[in-house]
Amino acid sequence: MLNLDYRDARPIYEQVKDGLRRLMVSGAIREGEKLPSVRSMASSLAINPNTIQRAYEALEAEGYLYSVPGKGSFAAPHTGVDGRRREELLEVFDQTTAELLFLGVTGDALRTRIGTKEGGCVQ
Repeated sequence: MLNLDYRDARPIYEQVKDGLRRLMVSGAIREGEKLPSVRSMASSLAINPNTIQRAYEALEAEGYLYSVPGKGSFAAPHTGVDGRRREELLEVFDQTTAELLFLGVTGDALRTRIGTKEGGCVQ
């Protein structure tokens, strides 16, 4: 499910959080799907359960999952994603776009890359 890179400078909990977010965004983990228990995931990744708990709590704060006491953690509906995360991504997008323009990528090339359909992305 997740692969950790111990050479990555990011903390392990961030790698877990980013990996789970990527699986949710890509649809590999569907809305309402139960995530593995903290202990189960910690055991499969051979890391401390507190690391998984921290990643789950961060994803819950961002609106990517929700917890039901006694039942576990579940992938949240897409409407629950925190606006703060959206703003963070738009800031990264703005910075990346500015750099690409500086490097000579045209506005037309960027528009083509993004795509004209809602949710569509031209590769």
